[in-house]
Amino acid sequence: MKFAFYTLGCKTNQYETQAMERLLLDAGHEIGAFEENCDAYIINTCSVTAVADKKNRAVIRRCRKAHPEAVLAVCGCYPQHAAQTLRDMGIQVIGGSGHREDFLKLVTEAVQNCTCGENVDDALRRREFEVLPAGGLESRTRAMVKVQDGCVNFCSYCIIPYTRGPIRSAPLELAVAQCTDLARRGYREIVVTGIEIASWGADLPGKPPVTDLIEALCAAVPRVRVRLGSLEPRIVTEDFCLRLKACPNLCPQFHLSMQSGCDAVLQRMKRKYDTARYLESVKLLKTHFPGCAVTTDMIVAFPGETEAEFAQSLDFIRKCGFADMHIFPYSRRPGTPADKMSGQHSNETKETRSRAAIAVAEEMSRVYRENLIGTTQAVLFEEQSGGFYTGHAPNYVKVYAKGEKLHNEIRNVRITEVCQDGVLAVIEE
Repeated sequence: MKFAFYTLGCKTNQYETQAMERLLLDAGHEIGAFEENCDAYIINTCSVTAVADKKNRAVIRRCRKAHPEAVLAVCGCYPQHAAQTLRDMGIQVIGGSGHREDFLKLVTEAVQNCTCGENVDDALRRREFEVLPAGGLESRTRAMVKVQDGCVNFCSYCIIPYTRGPIRSAPLELAVAQCTDLARRGYREIVVTGIEIASWGADLPGKPPVTDLIEALCAAVPRVRVRLGSLEPRIVTEDFCLRLKACPNLCPQFHLSMQSGCDAVLQRMKRKYDTARYLESVKLLKTHFPGCAVTTDMIVAFPGETEAEFAQSLDFIRKCGFADMHIFPYSRRPGTPADKMSGQHSNETKETRSRAAIAVAEEMSRVYRENLIGTTQAVLFEEQSGGFYTGHAPNYVKVYAKGEKLHNEIRNVRITEVCQDGVLAVIEE
């Protein structure tokens, strides 16, 4: 049978899609492109915002229209709280954010027997880490390893603790074994991911810190680049930096979750840090990893955010000097405290503030990339695009260079100039 996937949302979702691809390939099935004719189409959904839910439904409708005779299956965070909506849309197979092997069995049975199936549990009752295979299609250069699932932060705008459940950590030995296997199979970079990887170990005996895990993974695959997923800023301490700077294959890119640069807004969001602590983390990283890329997310027009508070956020991100940012206008999420807060902003205000924040973020990104001109970077090349090979430097800056047969090759390049979404470079012989 032939299956196709469409993935929305975070790197954890991407990992889980790769895992499902691996399970189907190992069972003798074929993975096709989403645009091809396949027996079943699996949509792995995100539900972090109401906008994400809207995107889920749009993809589902497009797929049903394009492939009316195929089995349509939906899994991920969206079904955890909207299973009835999917039933009303006529989805044959509905799964949640866990139990992926059982979900795939239902999908294959639906193809074979024209049946329907559903497997959605109560995420808040989960206690065991779900073990899935790492790595998907072998043509890819980068693989992901999920080391943690769940979140107990309960930020006022977020539904993810309800759709993912409490913290569950992968045993260190399992994560090391998966990374070793990926290195053996030829992957050149491994991304360490999870819903909140800074909490790894909180549920394990002795509550080991995540630095233990990162050190072990880097040591296990010394010839493979190791990149970290999103980090909670309070994890960045002097000890964290001193230990990880001794890992030569750790990529110097750190995505520190921020959401706002104003203390009053952070309090309303129920974040667990203030701007002073966040800035301390940024300074520690830039001191111990000179030239590193610090990246972040920012929500604008959160309920009650005043013009003065928004201006404070803009001033704060300038102080941090981010290499890249993702800017999101606040999106109401039914079922969260923020949805009921007063001071909800109009779409016009959201758009205005988004444009202002994006302008600052783009200027900081350009400055960061301009500072790379003349430097040598080791680039992992991934694909051809418009006469160039493209890939990413260790700091995750996108690099364009001319060359032949560079797929999955790491080559030293000299950065020559900045382009719209990255930098141009020449390969050093």
